[in-house]
Amino acid sequence: MFQTLYSYFWWERLWLPANLTWADLEDRDGRVYAKASDLYITLPLAFLFLIVRHLFETYVATPLAGLLNVKEKIRLKATPNAVLEKFYAATSKHPKQADVELLSKRSGCSVRQVERWFRRRRNQDRPSLLKKFREASWRFTFYLIAFIAGMAVIVDKPWFYDLREVWKGYPIQSMLPSQYWYYMIELSFYWSLLFSIASDVKRKDFKEQIIHHVATIILISFSWFANYIRAGTLIMALHDSSDYLLEVRPPQPPQPPPTSPVPPQTHPLRPPQSAKMFNYAGWRNTCNNIFIVFAAVFIITRLVILPFWIMHCTVVYPLDLYPAFFGYYFFNFMMVVLQSLHIFWAYLIIRMAQKFITGKVVEDERSDREETDNSEEEEEAAKNGPLSNGHPVLNNNHRKTD
Repeated sequence: MFQTLYSYFWWERLWLPANLTWADLEDRDGRVYAKASDLYITLPLAFLFLIVRHLFETYVATPLAGLLNVKEKIRLKATPNAVLEKFYAATSKHPKQADVELLSKRSGCSVRQVERWFRRRRNQDRPSLLKKFREASWRFTFYLIAFIAGMAVIVDKPWFYDLREVWKGYPIQSMLPSQYWYYMIELSFYWSLLFSIASDVKRKDFKEQIIHHVATIILISFSWFANYIRAGTLIMALHDSSDYLLEVRPPQPPQPPPTSPVPPQTHPLRPPQSAKMFNYAGWRNTCNNIFIVFAAVFIITRLVILPFWIMHCTVVYPLDLYPAFFGYYFFNFMMVVLQSLHIFWAYLIIRMAQKFITGKVVEDERSDREETDNSEEEEEAAKNGPLSNGHPVLNNNHRKTD
């Protein structure tokens, strides 16, 4: 049965155009072709990437964070409470009002104390600023090196300037050593991202990230099997061109003076500005400039060059050489999946850019906000009104305790 499934999986009509077989892609006369067995090395390389990442984050990113003055902020810890902890772990991290009242009776705490406990408990599970910085530093470093290496691999090739050259002589196209290593390193890195996604910083687009990693791994692997190497190197380099800029985000612009009688919050636990890398270090002007460049590069590469040049190349040009086959449809379907994710992320980027240009609060649309206890003081001020017996209400920002 296994042999039958194996034969069906590697049926030439699934992977290659008509009248071609795997025998046509056997090494001969000094010409080397891509083989499925080549990809076995990517799994041990992925684990090697995880080791290198750990060393990088420990001995490079952490000292760099210290130099850039990236500091951990103090978080109030939730007081130990077995009843609340059991509900938090087994039922929900965001209890409904009815649950809060029930937990208040069971735990012996007031409703306000239960709400505060859950806020602090959720904050304890949120990744630290240092963890975010280290993760962003690692990805920034890899993507930047990968982009430089990718450009070195393809910039001197004729298909970089003339996309019709991508399919010249396909699939009898010899593989170059530079293409081999570019593929192996890129695929290994995406495997490592998939392996570590459970422990990495989780954002609101967590599901989309998984889809992206899986689609990328399938697309890279399939393009290797079907000898779509020329198209594959172009696609990987195009993505790397903006991915390293993705690791920075715009900070919150200066806030206008408050118009309400409630004074501005100066609580020491107020969350820092939402961003990555330099933004974690508070380099406002640097982040502003990089965000503008990133937004422009992302939109041009992912919403213009990729669909109107690269996808046009993979959809239209092959049909001039051979009839469409399963591999042709499958490859372009995966390209559509990636393009759909690009449109989703472009929407988030445009939203951020709009807020950034208009001077509104800008934060990473994919990140969760850290909750503070300040909302309680604001609620009290709203209830009491701006004046009490003709005198303004004072807020001394005293920290509340359980």
